[in-house]
Amino acid sequence: MQLALVEKRSPSTRQTTDADVRDAFEAWHGLVFRTAYRITGNAADAEDVLQTVFLRLLAREGSALTLDQPESYLRRAAINVSLTLLAQRHRAKPVPLDEATEAPASEDAELRLRLRRAIAHLDPKQAELFALRYFEGLSNAEIARLYNMSSVRVAVTLYRIRLKLQEEV
Repeated sequence: MQLALVEKRSPSTRQTTDADVRDAFEAWHGLVFRTAYRITGNAADAEDVLQTVFLRLLAREGSALTLDQPESYLRRAAINVSLTLLAQRHRAKPVPLDEATEAPASEDAELRLRLRRAIAHLDPKQAELFALRYFEGLSNAEIARLYNMSSVRVAVTLYRIRLKLQEEV
């Protein structure tokens, strides 16, 4: 499926229009939101990611934006923006000791929070591979096709990422 987000303005200039982005938003907002929510664990953050992804599409003025694989492009964009958001939040400021005592009541919530922080410290490509595999549920073969890698290389890379995360979590 090809999603064209362009309108011909003149023979030499094609620009993405508000209507093009609106159509793309209507078609793909659910995918972007779900992807962001799985990574951030927060609906408000997922909404921010959703808006950022589509605002960036809108800002690509002056260029013809044609997505041959819109699902792949938008999923990866949501992952990258989510990871950036998590990394920025982690670097933002230390938590005062009295607020640290108000930690999540459940061990699962605390583990998810530590995992998100550890993922934010990964190399962006590693974080993206991890998110595609374990948050989005893509198979190693699907990831290999997206990145033009062998399935074995994907498996080895994911294994090393898991080891790294286990050390941090």
